[in-house]
Amino acid sequence: MSTLRMAAVAAEFGRDLEEDFAIAERLIKEAREAGVRLLALPEACLGGYLLSLDDGAELDEGPPALALDGPEIHRLAALAGELTVVAGYCEAGPDGNRYNSVVCVHGDGVLGNHRKVHQPLSEDASYSSGDRFHAFDTPVGRLGMMICYDKAFPESARSLALDGAEIGVCVSAWPGARTNATADLAEDRWKRRFDLFDRARALENQIVWLSANQSGTFGSLRFVGSAKVVDPGGEILADTGVGAGVAIAELDVVQALETARRSMGHLRDRRPDTYTPAGAVSV
Repeated sequence: MSTLRMAAVAAEFGRDLEEDFAIAERLIKEAREAGVRLLALPEACLGGYLLSLDDGAELDEGPPALALDGPEIHRLAALAGELTVVAGYCEAGPDGNRYNSVVCVHGDGVLGNHRKVHQPLSEDASYSSGDRFHAFDTPVGRLGMMICYDKAFPESARSLALDGAEIGVCVSAWPGARTNATADLAEDRWKRRFDLFDRARALENQIVWLSANQSGTFGSLRFVGSAKVVDPGGEILADTGVGAGVAIAELDVVQALETARRSMGHLRDRRPDTYTPAGAVSV
């Protein structure tokens, strides 16, 4: 059997890009020492997220916009070396737009990139939206990526699974509830939703799932942490809880997928002709 040691991070990142790179370098170094081959860092870990998601809230200029083929992403790839590393950033698109993006890198360069499709609350005031989901091959298997609110839509992960993704990686800056907030994040209702989506997306598609998230606070937001690794049966293999940390798990991915799909294959047993009105496109 060939096992893969993988890790998802809950950590606090801000506007200072050099500080963010120092944190990323430390986490990559620790992952390498722990034998990790796939590491997921949070949404917006290079340059920080938004200060608020409230309409009309006073915001700063936002995170620095980085080109996919620019020096910062090359720097991240160099830090990754033999590891496969997934990290969120603000992408400067060639069209002049800014995108909330996640990149997958290896020492050889960029392996994949995804622009956040679904934008919650007032996020569309700061970013343009992506328009597709796709899987891609990496040294650790075929991956699919999404960002935060993307995972609230079953079609997102299903599109990746149908494109052959063995591992889904969702990076987030998922905060606690904005109203009727609880002092204990472990009891927060938005934290419960975060966890439910992670387990459901893994189970319904019978794929391995890595979920990274911001922790701590930024602006008016208080993040729920809860980075985790979930198996194809929806069972949590490792979880950081609401604080900062690294969730590490080891799994034979190919064997785990075969076992999960042996009797009830959720992708195999689909009936797409029954899911939409006649003439509509189904996924």
